[in-house]
Amino acid sequence: MTDEQLISNLPRQKIAMLVDGDNAQAVLLPQMLVEAARYGQVTVRRIYGDWTTVNMNSWKETLNFHAFQPIQQFRYTIGKNATDSAMIIDAMDILHTGVVDAFCLVSSDSDYTRLATRIRETGIFVMGIGEKKTPKPFVNACDVFVYTENLAPEKKKPRASQRKTNSKPKSEADPMPLLEQAFDMAVQEDGWARLDHMGNALYQLDPGFDPRTYGQRQLSRLVKSLKDQFEMRNQEISGATLLFVKIKE
Repeated sequence: MTDEQLISNLPRQKIAMLVDGDNAQAVLLPQMLVEAARYGQVTVRRIYGDWTTVNMNSWKETLNFHAFQPIQQFRYTIGKNATDSAMIIDAMDILHTGVVDAFCLVSSDSDYTRLATRIRETGIFVMGIGEKKTPKPFVNACDVFVYTENLAPEKKKPRASQRKTNSKPKSEADPMPLLEQAFDMAVQEDGWARLDHMGNALYQLDPGFDPRTYGQRQLSRLVKSLKDQFEMRNQEISGATLLFVKIKE
């Protein structure tokens, strides 16, 4: 089961992707663009920053390749970041023109919390992309939040080290409490829950949920790896094969 099926109730239409160049990594722009494109077509592409400064040089080659428009914002006061103001103003302008159906805000700055909340209040889908240090209020203000640590290319381990251990990578946290809550939200009268409904519940509980945080690329693989806690079965419904899960007693 793909992640698109797990979030099937989310819109997949025109997206405005706005990047805070002062709070994002240029090297991950291709991965961020692919991540946003999973939810629709990224039609508005803008990167904000003071392009007269050296720290914005890393963006120049990749933004042209991916057809992003650089938006200049001078720093009128030393130590102050004016990028957030320009990005917020543009986002509200785009919102009111109605040219997109969704937003992707790329930053780890809590200053965008109110912007994400305001956009969601209009019924528009909001996706966030940022580092794990991103304040939780901004993460929770989005419908979905993707951590850039999960987008970084995986480093291949030397063959020697692979032979030494067959253990799975340790996750930074236990996913079971969140999975149990999502299961309780999706469970049916027969004690089974559709995995896609459980996936939707997970994003409602924690927009920053991502199976890759726990070493798995898909929710179905994460649940399968927890075979001591979950049972799984397939069921044919209206010509489609759906996955169902049940917590073991």
